[in-house]
Amino acid sequence: MSGTLYLCATPIGNLEDMTYRAVRILNEVDLIAAEDTRNSIKLLNHFDIKTPMTSYHEFNKYEKADYLVGKLLEGMDIAEITDAGTPGISDPGEELVKRALDAGITVTAVPGPVAFVNALIISGQATRRFVFEAFLPTDKKERKAVLESFQRETRTIIMYEAPHRLKKTLVELLEWIGDRKLSICKELTKRYENIFRTTIQEAIAYYEKNDPKGEFVLVIEGRSQEELQEEEIHKWDEITLEDHMQIYLDKGMSKKEAMKAVASDRRISKRDVYQQLIAE
Repeated sequence: MSGTLYLCATPIGNLEDMTYRAVRILNEVDLIAAEDTRNSIKLLNHFDIKTPMTSYHEFNKYEKADYLVGKLLEGMDIAEITDAGTPGISDPGEELVKRALDAGITVTAVPGPVAFVNALIISGQATRRFVFEAFLPTDKKERKAVLESFQRETRTIIMYEAPHRLKKTLVELLEWIGDRKLSICKELTKRYENIFRTTIQEAIAYYEKNDPKGEFVLVIEGRSQEELQEEEIHKWDEITLEDHMQIYLDKGMSKKEAMKAVASDRRISKRDVYQQLIAE
């Protein structure tokens, strides 16, 4: 009988956030797969956990996943932990989960802290609908595609950023999505937790004078539906009604259908469209 893979969340800063269940599971499993054993040994020592560890990180995630799945199939129970937070979120845990499930292994989570969720709920931004982007891609083409997708994003956007890239990312965000409300969160759950509620433009000015330090979670305001609708309406101001009509006539619509489509696009009545066409 195969073992179970436990995805164990660990504190993102404050050790008091470690759950009783996480401590018990980490004591009971046969092996702990840790993103960085040098960091994790401090956590295990703090809670007097003696379970052996092995490294599982971005640079060995494929071959090591096969090794861990093999051990699970032999009957070992294994817990995966990351440096901080919940495994599988912006770390190699995703690959291990996929391979474990493909092998028919039971996978379960031991819930706990998640940095982006903490940042969202204390940001002051809308929480009902949001999108988590993690770190922006380093590939230029892929990065451009992601930033472009933000232009019409109405959900709150959450992303991570490292201190040495923060200034560049803020400049790119301003270029692609304009000035929006922004909450910059760092040192979450720690003694010097800091939430900088600002705008993208103000943040750029601030970090021109102050060097970024620490790991950051950015929570960015989404665009309003009203703003997008206004933009959609006004894009038709650039062409005449006749040219607008012709777009739909070229698609095989009748004059009546085309007139109805033009009226819908411009948020005016069909009668107004008719009268303006006569005038033109």
